[in-house]
Amino acid sequence: MQNYLEFEKPLAEIEGKAAELRAIAAKSEDAMDMDKEAGALDAKAASVLENLYKDLSPWRKCQVARHPDRPHCRDYIETIFTEYTPLQGDRAFGDDSAIMGGLARFNDQPVVVMGQEKGSDTTSRLHHNFGMARPEGYRKAIRLMELAERFGLPVITLVDTPGAFPGRGAEERGQSEAIARSTEKCLQIGVPLVSVVIGEGGSGGAVALATADRLVMLEHSVYSVISPEGCASILWKDAEKMREAAEALRLTAQDLEKLGVADIVVAEPMGGAQRDRKMAFVGVSDAIKAALAELKGKSPKKLVADRRQKFLDIGSKGL
Repeated sequence: MQNYLEFEKPLAEIEGKAAELRAIAAKSEDAMDMDKEAGALDAKAASVLENLYKDLSPWRKCQVARHPDRPHCRDYIETIFTEYTPLQGDRAFGDDSAIMGGLARFNDQPVVVMGQEKGSDTTSRLHHNFGMARPEGYRKAIRLMELAERFGLPVITLVDTPGAFPGRGAEERGQSEAIARSTEKCLQIGVPLVSVVIGEGGSGGAVALATADRLVMLEHSVYSVISPEGCASILWKDAEKMREAAEALRLTAQDLEKLGVADIVVAEPMGGAQRDRKMAFVGVSDAIKAALAELKGKSPKKLVADRRQKFLDIGSKGL
């Protein structure tokens, strides 16, 4: 069953009526006429969908980035990578299911891939803590990056998180230190590092995996230092001002490309990645392939130097 966002209600009504007509047509003698009516509704729905997504506001892009049907980290790993072998644990405290990762092949090239997994239903979302990692998750990421450097393997990260988990236990085990160390490790490794924001890139929890040579963002993904709701609560003491906050944060892929934060923006199917997963997978795969091709042949020293300079240069473009 298709899940609709709040601003998609007009579309839901039209597509719902078309589905009803087809269901009735399957049991009726006037199937041809009803199919024709349903086809007209389909055309109208396509037009409404195009108008809705023609010029999305930053807040609506946030909603699309959080869509429950949007492909998640596991979906991308299972589709565009082969021979995936998961690795678990931080060798210090335990395993964190919010971050999954391991060894795999991308276009037959050995790589290390990791990312935040939000889950696809209530049970899996609770298991993965909605993609919000604890310190052991970031320490697992560090371990995987060290492994990649030891064997000269490119690292690919898939970012999709509201942010790091803010619970008491996480703070007691050194959440901020783990995020800082993971970010530091991203800057230190002498192998290509490509990061893809596939949905929501929230706060330090995203930066810890996205301090990369090339940052790829899907068209309707977002990447920000804080959520619009959190920003509104701090600045205006009113979480309902999230629309204004989303505008001010400049969190869309298009804004971040202009600012020099995002390097590649991948076009999504009309209506978002959830409406045509295959197209989304192909787009992400092509972007990763292009990014790795650009980085191929660079020495470890050159990779580290260029990566550091890339982040020093951010902000030099006009706001």
